[in-house]
Amino acid sequence: MPYKLATAMAVCCVLLGGFLVAAPAEAVDVRCSDLDLPVTGPLGEQATVHGRFCLPEGPAPKAVQLLVHGGTYNSAYWDFPYDPDRYSYQRDMAKNGYATFAADQLGSGGSSKPLSLPLLLPVLARSMHEVIGHLRAGRAGGVPFEKVVIVGHSVGSGIVAAEASTYQDVDGVILTGMTHLPSVPALTLGVLFGLRPAFADDQLGSLGSDPLYFTTNPGARTGLFYATENADPGVIAADEATKDQVSVPGMGTVAVFGIVLPATKAIRVPVFQAVGEKDILFCGVFALRNCSSGQTLRPSEAPYYRPEADLSTYVLPGAGHSLALHRNASAYRDATRVWLRDKVGVAVP
Repeated sequence: MPYKLATAMAVCCVLLGGFLVAAPAEAVDVRCSDLDLPVTGPLGEQATVHGRFCLPEGPAPKAVQLLVHGGTYNSAYWDFPYDPDRYSYQRDMAKNGYATFAADQLGSGGSSKPLSLPLLLPVLARSMHEVIGHLRAGRAGGVPFEKVVIVGHSVGSGIVAAEASTYQDVDGVILTGMTHLPSVPALTLGVLFGLRPAFADDQLGSLGSDPLYFTTNPGARTGLFYATENADPGVIAADEATKDQVSVPGMGTVAVFGIVLPATKAIRVPVFQAVGEKDILFCGVFALRNCSSGQTLRPSEAPYYRPEADLSTYVLPGAGHSLALHRNASAYRDATRVWLRDKVGVAVP
């Protein structure tokens, strides 16, 4: 279905989902559709990964980015409903000629919601591997892609690292919102005081009674995910309104085997790693990482990669954990496109 992306300042506002967002003055067309793709569930059953597939107008590109959200998010992280002309990764990429598929992880969004206990890292990585097969075979919108770059955020970056290292089926890897030595105190406090069972949450309780699906406490996302001086209050409110659930066993295995005991060591394609300068979870106190710039971050992260990864690092100034949702997120997307062109050979006319 056609959507519009603003290329000039908005001249009026419309009400969308309870939030005021800018309506475009001039626009270019972007084609987006919601798709369901079959994958294997944790017990071998058939499951479904739901996602949003976006293409630029004109001939389809030969490459696609598979976008994997973080814990307590869903694919809305990549196609953000508040002021999408500024904050939607997918629409911005499409405006610049790039195709994307933003997947809802199993257990979240419109995807299947299996039992949380067996929903562990190998299952999550396998489901993304199967999605990659669909993208290459043209089973997503009838467009077969020659190249696939897999992109993760936070917990999703751990899943991406495990997928890429296990299956060796992608042409590039982008990891955001993670380093290999997180701030243990910040993460511990975040888990203890920032999370609650999803069934006990007023917003998500209708999803079911599985006790090991968790979400964030009301208001917790502000401190955990944002540098508020660089964030629009409307973005934070929309983030709260679109929050989702995550399997605690899955999140735990991702943290240990995807990030701390690095799956990245087996990646053999170029890697772009991006974080927010003020990410309290991965660049904060006791993280032992210098996140003042990409140049200062790289020496501490490079040992976790093979030479073939040709690691590139990027730090978004003044941004917190969810760097794609800060006011200056366009700079991070621009840097991503430069890397796609220079390191993976993914460019558009």
